Amino acid sequence: MTDITLHHAPQTRSMRSLWLLHEIDHAIGLPFQVVEHPFGKNLRSPEYLALNPAGRVPALEIGGQTLFETGAITEFLCEQYPEAGLGCAVGDAERADWLIWVHFSETISQHAAALTQQHIALYEDEMRSLIVMKLEAARLKKCYAALEARLEGRDYVLDRGFSAADISLGQALYMSKHFASTDDFPNITAWYSRLSERAAFKASLPEAGGQLLYQKDFYEVPDVGA
Repeated sequence: MTDITLHHAPQTRSMRSLWLLHEIDHAIGLPFQVVEHPFGKNLRSPEYLALNPAGRVPALEIGGQTLFETGAITEFLCEQYPEAGLGCAVGDAERADWLIWVHFSETISQHAAALTQQHIALYEDEMRSLIVMKLEAARLKKCYAALEARLEGRDYVLDRGFSAADISLGQALYMSKHFASTDDFPNITAWYSRLSERAAFKASLPEAGGQLLYQKDFYEVPDVGA
């Protein structure tokens, strides 16, 4: 049996890989371990940089090799465990759509990450930019519009049903909803509600009482100078 260890920090993009592992485990049985890291400077240690040279989560140790970057991890795991039914093989009619939406999650996440920096990492008002906050929130809404259109007439991103593309996008929404509401996007709202009821999604959430990156459900743009 392959040894699998995921290095993870709650409420970060590594949740995407954790959720996927839980879905595979629920589908076919796949034991794995999680090493949880606080979000901070410990990710810059020489030991961790040997796993992920960018000093970020996730890092996935599997079968004697180490992977980083969530998109790469998603593709690798779906190819390693096709029987879980979460990927699209080369030659599949929906392969291109699957790839597009798996990686579109990073387009959403880059804006959510910029807003996380502005609202949380830059804790002094004078460090923050009102202009950046408004621009990045508006860019998230443009991403929402693209996903809303894709979900028109569909329960999930692919015609075939739930896949790793929904996992990648759903985790991106989990982060971005802290900064840009989806209330004006009924398809996204219904889709995200379906995702959040999945057992694997719930298993990937932070433990009660654990350290949280997001201390609020929603971060309003503060009244600060640009």
